[in-house]
Amino acid sequence: MTDFQEQQPQQPYYPPRPPYEPTQPITTEPGTTIWPSGGHVPPPPVEPPVAVAAAAPGARRRAKRGVGLMAAVAIAAAAIGGGAATLVQQLTSDAPATASSAVNGTNVSASSKGTVAGVAAAVSPAIVEISASSNAGKSTGSGVIITSDGEIVTNNHVISGASAVSVQLSDGKTYEATVVGTDPDKDLALIKLNGASGLKTATLGDSSKIKVGEEVVAIGSPEGLTGTVTSGIVSALDRDVTVAKDDGGQDQQQGGQQYDPRQGWPFEFGGQQFNGDTGSSKTTYKAIQTDASLNPGNSGGALINMNGEIIGINSAMYSPSSSSGSTAGSVGLGFAIPIDTVKADLDSLRAGGDN
Repeated sequence: MTDFQEQQPQQPYYPPRPPYEPTQPITTEPGTTIWPSGGHVPPPPVEPPVAVAAAAPGARRRAKRGVGLMAAVAIAAAAIGGGAATLVQQLTSDAPATASSAVNGTNVSASSKGTVAGVAAAVSPAIVEISASSNAGKSTGSGVIITSDGEIVTNNHVISGASAVSVQLSDGKTYEATVVGTDPDKDLALIKLNGASGLKTATLGDSSKIKVGEEVVAIGSPEGLTGTVTSGIVSALDRDVTVAKDDGGQDQQQGGQQYDPRQGWPFEFGGQQFNGDTGSSKTTYKAIQTDASLNPGNSGGALINMNGEIIGINSAMYSPSSSSGSTAGSVGLGFAIPIDTVKADLDSLRAGGDN
């Protein structure tokens, strides 16, 4: 009897796998990871700072990647430009952003820009009242300070024939003034305050950019009422206005009688005379027409745009006579010398003009 040994079932043979290095992930743009198997792993959600502090080490690693993503966004925003950078700053800072309180080139505050009150507050300190004494008595006009040491532009007819000139500032302080130069052909004059310094000056604008219908403000001293403010619009441009001028610096005569500036400056327009006879000595210039109220004493004052820039020097107005023969008030026909004419004449006036 032969013995047979019981055979155990044999297991299949699998040869050992050769050793290999673990496959490394391939990283593309920040926030996206691709494994060799082709699976796509979305970026982990960004957790708030409190959750990151309390999370397990694995969670902290994910949070770091999220913080890096936020930093990348902030850097990109800074690279795009100031507007995006400001937005990031506003979102990440507790301090509110503040706007500039002034408009470049003027002293009109941003909150008051475009208002009569804002323009008046900004420019009034640069407008003065001029008193000129002559053999005819004392007349009143206005002027515009253009330098901090007291150079003032006004109309020639305001100071023509004057033996003494005094100026009152908007704060009530008074100076004596000297006539530097005159240009009767343009009805312009330059005077200088004696001993003045640190004065508020006006900003001279560009009258070539004026358009009909634009809002304007007039400031002057009509009838001796210092610092009077009126407003209106530019109603026409390039009006040929003819005004009287002095003859050799002598006191002006109107129909054999001495001219009194307080009764309204005579001028001609369209072949007609207004406010009296202009006499034989006269000059014509291109003027800005405005319906801002002008009255005797506004001559030499400022016509101002809504940015607070001087665009003209008020010089003439139409004022019909009443039945009693006295001069009536403004009816909305005023004229100003364009400021570009003034700027072109300044060097000549500083050199003495036609004196």
